Amino acid sequence: MITGTTVRRFVRHALIRTGLEGISLTRAGHLWRGAAGRGVIFTLHHVRPATSTLTRPNALLSITPTFLEEAIQACLERGMTPLPLEDLPERLADSRDKRAYFCFTLDDGYRDNAQFATPVFRKYDVPYTIFLTSGFVERTRSIWWETLEAILAGNSEIVFDFGTGDKHLSLGSDIRKTFVYDRFVDYLISIDEDDAVDAIDRLARSVGIDPLALTDRLILRSDEIARLVEDPLCRFGGHSLTHVNLRRVDADRLKREVHGSLDTVERYTGYRPATFAYPYGYSSAVGPREIQTARQAGFKVAVTNLPGVLYPESTQDPTAFRRISLNGNYQKRRYVGALLSGVPFKLPDTRKA
Repeated sequence: MITGTTVRRFVRHALIRTGLEGISLTRAGHLWRGAAGRGVIFTLHHVRPATSTLTRPNALLSITPTFLEEAIQACLERGMTPLPLEDLPERLADSRDKRAYFCFTLDDGYRDNAQFATPVFRKYDVPYTIFLTSGFVERTRSIWWETLEAILAGNSEIVFDFGTGDKHLSLGSDIRKTFVYDRFVDYLISIDEDDAVDAIDRLARSVGIDPLALTDRLILRSDEIARLVEDPLCRFGGHSLTHVNLRRVDADRLKREVHGSLDTVERYTGYRPATFAYPYGYSSAVGPREIQTARQAGFKVAVTNLPGVLYPESTQDPTAFRRISLNGNYQKRRYVGALLSGVPFKLPDTRKA
């Protein structure tokens, strides 16, 4: 039952934790000062209090308000300056400006961003950008990873056809849930993503879970977005129409997903968004074609989830900016310091997806 995805998950987790501990203990950033660059963009998803339900695979997408505050403090203690994401290219390109900047971004538009993250940002006067997926806001697209977690949490066994007939899958432990979750990830990337999401939705409904009701519970509504527009620290950006892997769709669908995101976010907020986040954002989900499409759509900045800090030369392609994930599995203040040093991203294997 152990999938290649599961093995890679555990190996990567162990390597990252070991690396962050090593950089923290050796204070390698003090020896490699040039690694820190001039800027960092943080990726967040959920911000909410810790609960026992976050032991499963989606735990990496959730950090606590306390850890968010510690991350901000770590940046300020290093003398870094908070900045709206859309202003970053101009600041990095100014050779007279020697300051280092940090930006916070939150993907998908979760309701807990307003409830738990916004008060922290206001406390420290830190700008932030929330990236909206139109299908989530309009309750026409389910969030498959949230749906899948709900299925796994509420059942001891499920039956699903991955394409070779029904499989009975035991969910008797957290480790079994992780194995099954990763099997669904492999399934999702092996067929058309829309078809895979539909199949997960059907499975959810068969066990009494309404996928769109779950989306409704988790994601900001248009009226809540309108209230956040009044916050001078908050900006909104595009995150596609359906959160599909853009690298796996044809050119027409790609253009609709990216250009359409401009129109829908403008409808929610009253202004044309200047920023965009590629769904998933890793190397198999964003490439030169997608980067060019975001540039042609008129986005000033577009961000990947390829890990790394930013340098003045990063402004040569501001629709391909790298970000650093504040991962729920590594919520220690010293890890933030290790990430800010830039040292982890100088290692050959960390510059890949």
